[in-house]
Amino acid sequence: MKLVFATNNQHKADEIRAVLDNNFEILTLREAGIDIDIPEPHDTLEANATEKATVIHKMTGLSCFSEDTGLEVDALNGEPGVRSARYAGESRSFDDNIDKLLRNLEGHDNRSARFRTCISLIIDGEENRFEGICEGTIITSRRGSNGFGYDPIFIPSGSTRTFAEMDMSEKVKYSHRSKATSKLVAFLNKFATKI
Repeated sequence: MKLVFATNNQHKADEIRAVLDNNFEILTLREAGIDIDIPEPHDTLEANATEKATVIHKMTGLSCFSEDTGLEVDALNGEPGVRSARYAGESRSFDDNIDKLLRNLEGHDNRSARFRTCISLIIDGEENRFEGICEGTIITSRRGSNGFGYDPIFIPSGSTRTFAEMDMSEKVKYSHRSKATSKLVAFLNKFATKI
């Protein structure tokens, strides 16, 4: 089954592909020949995921899915949340975002946080949503060089290592994105048996 993943973020595509089996061919926007940057104008992850999937489905008529992910830090009332990619500005600089988050957490003892991923799948013209959550802790300085985004400062519950210290096979055991994707795959497997 061929699905368009409404992203040009290769890291996200790699994480999704690491969870999917060979029954599915995932195409990023670039791989599908689509050259647009889809806006994320909404104030919830769910609404942004729906927006992106809807835009691509209307453009192509193909089955597609999108996701929106946010880091929610308890001491900062859920920030950066839906603004995670642009927390320090529209440049989407991973380093600037981390620097701002660490500055904002100075003096806070509570460093609990979670990554939350919302996936919107449009298949046969109908939308289905899936969510994955990974609880964890924000540390005070960067560790590791793998991954992307806030991975160097986030330790998932049950581990002593940041996401950036893990290889892909270890990260998917904890990852919010892999949890949401597993729900997506279970749905797609059921769907495929009905075709």
